[in-house]
Amino acid sequence: MRIPKNTKIIAVDFDGTIVEDAYPKIGKPMFYAFETLTKLQENGHRLILWTYRNGKKLDEAVAFCKEKGVEFYAVNKSYPEEVLDKSVSRKIHADIFIDDRNFGDLPDWIKIYNEILKGEPKPKPKKKGWFGF
Repeated sequence: MRIPKNTKIIAVDFDGTIVEDAYPKIGKPMFYAFETLTKLQENGHRLILWTYRNGKKLDEAVAFCKEKGVEFYAVNKSYPEEVLDKSVSRKIHADIFIDDRNFGDLPDWIKIYNEILKGEPKPKPKKKGWFGF
């Protein structure tokens, strides 16, 4: 399947990025994280959950995001059908990585929203408030 030209593949960390860092528990959602992720998906971008979590803790994180309206294109791999090979690096293919461990720290989600979606057509607001949400 071809990805449209303006579509970005965005890898997003969970703990400390989408939610406050409370590992092994799930922290409170970061301000405007789920709204931004939802809008990115609505604009055709592919989201990959790229996290240290695995097993039951990973399943809990994926379910938490799904409850908040965000379903990932892939989880801890580049595409859903990828078969992980332990002899190969786990580095994934993405155009953008959003992680609290970035050099210079994690910008707030409103800044992330504005940077990634700049230049894209703005959706018409459905109601008043932050970016029509």
